[in-house]
Amino acid sequence: MRKFNDPVKIGFTLLACCALAACSAGDRIANIGKAPDMGAITNPVTQAGYQPISLPMPAPQNVVRQKNSLWQSDRVTFFKDQRAANVGDIITVMIEIDDKAEIDNQTDRSRTSDEGAALDSLLGYELALDRVLPQAVNNTNLAQAGATSSYQGAGTTDREEKIEVMMAALITQILPNGNMVIHGRQEALVNFEKRILEIDGVIRPEDITTSNTISYEKIAEARIVYGGEGQITDVQQPRYGQQLYDIIFPF
Repeated sequence: MRKFNDPVKIGFTLLACCALAACSAGDRIANIGKAPDMGAITNPVTQAGYQPISLPMPAPQNVVRQKNSLWQSDRVTFFKDQRAANVGDIITVMIEIDDKAEIDNQTDRSRTSDEGAALDSLLGYELALDRVLPQAVNNTNLAQAGATSSYQGAGTTDREEKIEVMMAALITQILPNGNMVIHGRQEALVNFEKRILEIDGVIRPEDITTSNTISYEKIAEARIVYGGEGQITDVQQPRYGQQLYDIIFPF
């Protein structure tokens, strides 16, 4: 087995590590007492790794303009309707969840059974039972069975959740009955921790307010996801080895 015991190699390795650490620490030391520099405003299209966004877009509409008329064929009302109505439009979802549930169940069950059979007399044939049954059979106590069972169970649930947030969602589909499918996703990165909020569901056009908002309780098939990714989330989760052990351990 080859051992890494060359003093020269060890020295060069330590020097390289110290140089890398010094460069990083030097930059931090030089910025002591200074506010972090703001990033320059640049064209995002010219940045490396830029990818254009592809989102659902509404179908093109042929607008017919009539002479001597203030009405247009693409209008829903006489005045401009600011509410979302087409694929690609944006709507604001108001999420205010304040749920609390408390359940306390207790169950007691007990059952006792006792069965017995005897043949005291049967025209004298009871004396000949030992011909078909084991010898020394007692005809006054041919069969006796008993069973006792009991069960006790108790369960308690105490849950409280509260989420208050507003987020924008896109209309991604118009259903044949006029209902609209929405999808929204937001991400916020703060100190190596990313917070993720998602909303999916089906809404009715008449439930949209004049301010182009809709409350979450009016969203059918609602799917609300609020979670995170990052260093803090990793610490709050058990290690994958422990999770695997909890799954496969039979006791």
